[in-house]
Amino acid sequence: MSFDPILLEVFKHSFSAIADEMGVVLRNASYSPNIKERRDFSCAVFDNQGRMIAQAAHIPVHLGSMPLSVAAAIRECQPFNPGDQIILNDPYRGGTHLPDLTLVAPVYLEERELVGFVANRAHHADVGGIASGSMPIARELYQEGLIIPPLKLLERGVVNQAVFNLILANVRTPQERAGDLWAQIAANHRGAQRLVEAFNHYGQSLTFEYMDELLNYTERMTRALLARIPDGTYRFTDHLDDDGISDEPVPITVTVTIKGDSAVVDFSGSAPQVTGSLNAVYAITLSAVYYVFRSLIGLDVPKNAGCLAPIQVIAPEGTVVNALRPAPVAGGNVETSQRIVDVLLGALSAALPDKIPAASQGTMNNVTIGGWDPQKQHRFAYYETIGGGGGARADKDGPSAIHSHMTNTLNTPIEALEFAYPLRVLRYQIRSGSGGDGKFRGGDGIIREIELLCPAEINLISERRRLAPYGLMGGEFGARGENKLKRGEATLPLPGKINLYAEKGDVLCIYTPGGGGYGFKVE
Repeated sequence: MSFDPILLEVFKHSFSAIADEMGVVLRNASYSPNIKERRDFSCAVFDNQGRMIAQAAHIPVHLGSMPLSVAAAIRECQPFNPGDQIILNDPYRGGTHLPDLTLVAPVYLEERELVGFVANRAHHADVGGIASGSMPIARELYQEGLIIPPLKLLERGVVNQAVFNLILANVRTPQERAGDLWAQIAANHRGAQRLVEAFNHYGQSLTFEYMDELLNYTERMTRALLARIPDGTYRFTDHLDDDGISDEPVPITVTVTIKGDSAVVDFSGSAPQVTGSLNAVYAITLSAVYYVFRSLIGLDVPKNAGCLAPIQVIAPEGTVVNALRPAPVAGGNVETSQRIVDVLLGALSAALPDKIPAASQGTMNNVTIGGWDPQKQHRFAYYETIGGGGGARADKDGPSAIHSHMTNTLNTPIEALEFAYPLRVLRYQIRSGSGGDGKFRGGDGIIREIELLCPAEINLISERRRLAPYGLMGGEFGARGENKLKRGEATLPLPGKINLYAEKGDVLCIYTPGGGGYGFKVE
């Protein structure tokens, strides 16, 4: 069958628009600043086999991994019925880390024929566990929060109240969690509605044919990209600072083999899974690979499962890039994913020096603050990732004060943060001079200082506090990040990963890393 290229574009944008509209519904209906303001969520559309057909331009670390969540829902929750919605967050069943709650909804035509799935994933600011915000420095998964295997939150459109009650009974902020869950339910409902409209408008046979062709088209474009990369074997190693328990650096190694229009990405030689919560599950590693190669295509090709078809990913079980249960994983999603991107780009820089930037900040600078709000008389849990410097490129300086690579969130505006939480932002500015020097400079990081207006628990999971972001082609390293706590006249240095209880009036100071420089500086 020959396909009309114009109609192919129409289908591409139709499916992408469904995912985009799901995101608008989720953002507008959500309760928490983390979802409403920072937009820490993702939405996608799948065919009836569970293959991802389209995704919105949301969070890379979510979107490459959601197909495994849909696969787990298909595997464990059949038979499906119209109106069902499956919830899960288990990292070893397609999840990423426990705060990311995923909802998967089968989509039916006339309540008879399964034609696809819609899914969304949102980071909830607390899902229980030993620390406010559910991002602790843990030694096992069970300490990180409530673990939800794939199960039906809605059956035939009716909420399973027992499951809903169980979830809310295990979190610190149940009202906020309930609001965000209802927003996720509404987003899937809208996505299902729009997908049914597409099938009704174009016809079932034609829609399925163009779903297949969109996957084939993306695969062809990915193979064309791989064919332009010189054949060869490219290796790179970088390190995480530590796992939060030990002081030992954690190596991540990749070997990328390009042959014709295919690639093998092999993480053999990476560290064994660690005691602390910096382990990544396979879904995370797959997401990072998807993100890097998808970014290199550089064209407006569909964002779907076809991208990974010509790429084999080898991540040995029991390593920090494919941990085994019950290893803790809270930081693997946010920090190890960033380092996986760094090693992939480092390896490919030897093959594509003009296309690969120096290392960006290499961390999400995770901050969680939780406690009892004395004015509002309820518990609160604030979570945020903070931007930093982007890596310099072969032809321009790196961008400053941005979220990079595996996160695509916004910041929490000061006004929204201070309205929602007993916190006050004292300082929020670019960290001038923190980008690495070179022919082109790395971008600068951020300084963010937050005063506590009540006693609170603080959890930090941050990287690049010991090992700086690398430069390329003679460019200098970016500045390392720093964490501090000001208490009265004293300033106390904090490690990259810590749990502590702070007093009213304490000021948490986060100085995020700069990006690496590119090329030798010409005096």
